[in-house]
Amino acid sequence: MKIIKYCSTRGNADLATSAEAIIKGLAPDSGLYVPNEAIIPFKTTRLPSGDYRNIAAIIFRIFLSDYSFAEIENAVLAAYNINNFDHPLITPLCKLSGDLFVAELWHGPTYAFKDIALQILPYLLRTAVQKKGEKSEIIILTATSGDTGKSALEGFRDVPGTRIIVYFPGNGVSEVQKLQMTTQEGSNVSVTAVKGNFDDTQYGVKKIFNDQKLAIRLASAGYRLSSANSINWGRLLPQIVYYFATYNELVSRGEIKPGERVNYVVPTGNFGNILAGYYARQLGLPVRKLICAANRNNVLSDFLNSGHYNSRRPLYRTSSPSMDILISSNLERLLYELNGHDPERLSAWMNDLSERGEYRVDEKTLSRIQDLFWSDYADEIETGHAIADIYRNYNYLIDTHTAVGKTVFDKYLAFESEKCPTVLFSTASPFKFAGSVTRALLGCNQYQDKTEFELLDILARETNTTIPINLAGLNRKPVKHEQVIEPDRMCDHLLSSISLS
Repeated sequence: MKIIKYCSTRGNADLATSAEAIIKGLAPDSGLYVPNEAIIPFKTTRLPSGDYRNIAAIIFRIFLSDYSFAEIENAVLAAYNINNFDHPLITPLCKLSGDLFVAELWHGPTYAFKDIALQILPYLLRTAVQKKGEKSEIIILTATSGDTGKSALEGFRDVPGTRIIVYFPGNGVSEVQKLQMTTQEGSNVSVTAVKGNFDDTQYGVKKIFNDQKLAIRLASAGYRLSSANSINWGRLLPQIVYYFATYNELVSRGEIKPGERVNYVVPTGNFGNILAGYYARQLGLPVRKLICAANRNNVLSDFLNSGHYNSRRPLYRTSSPSMDILISSNLERLLYELNGHDPERLSAWMNDLSERGEYRVDEKTLSRIQDLFWSDYADEIETGHAIADIYRNYNYLIDTHTAVGKTVFDKYLAFESEKCPTVLFSTASPFKFAGSVTRALLGCNQYQDKTEFELLDILARETNTTIPINLAGLNRKPVKHEQVIEPDRMCDHLLSSISLS
């Protein structure tokens, strides 16, 4: 089997094995790890098939070539089972209408798509540590816009040899998301709110990763940092799997023929969820278009349509908070891939972003992007209307992020007349955003004085559905993590958390 190693997008780090890339998370030169070898695509007639676990194992064997078959098999079986996911298909498909299908990616323990990667990442990381003979305790340092934090906390809770520290924007997540994190149990977990938005929080985490003096100090005390964010290849890799799994399900149900091309509609803020689709396409998945759905913070859709990335704009708090992001980290990987692994060009753009808050790619790069991607955004009114329309027309509940995706798909249909089977990724349970969903369905005025947890009960009653078990009674759990800090105190907080202050 071909051995795949990993290079940094910035070009100033040694090649790494997949185990090394997963342990490090971020490359030493501040770049992101990507496969250094050309990806050999599957033949269209021989795409991975079988159940979700089988498809995952096949894809992992390609990218984790320094892991044994047994190590991969053990991780897959431990992560993707009925104890962790409440549906045997892991990512079941619901046919909405005609050629439109919704892939429910939220059947894991925290009811968000991040569970799919973060249920298996601890097993991949623990195996990597064993393989490399790593003796240090691993500190999983994570910034979250809402969903990654809880999924990472749940995945790494009480995992031997690890600590997990999660930072979230204090006023940038839903009440359900906040309580999911601040009530988290576990002997090795820490959760802290940061005064500011997600970009402030993400910047603080990246600054910690880039602090070489801090890394030396941590190493001397027996610690090393890693990440559960999608900057870690071990977080991004598992997301490739559900592109193949949903395609395979369409074929199995007779909805498409093998080799028939499919569109994917992906609500995204940090670009990782849709970048996984790019890698799936490179592996041979018959993807016609990757449709990038943004909310009012439409920095991604502006870039994909113009080639100008401009983060110098207000960050709006929306009803789809997991997408309230202005610095999309994983876009760096795409630009590196589309420019022949040219670190100098990539670094120039990233330096412009760091120094001026913007960069502009050349016309050739923009053309390559637009061959693969199409993008638009949904405002708050459109998002609410989509929730109400889907429920009224199909008796189907969607959350705010999925509603953004549906709105953008409708705009794509107005632009592109050719019909094509399409999978819309539903990234969270509607009950995670019960306040916004209930108000969209039943009207703002009637329920404006209700708390988000009162609206959970109302949503379940009015739609004759059941509140997910891990959300019911969440507001009655004791809050264990109440600390709030300024963004510039994140490093001090980290050191204090491990008694090194």
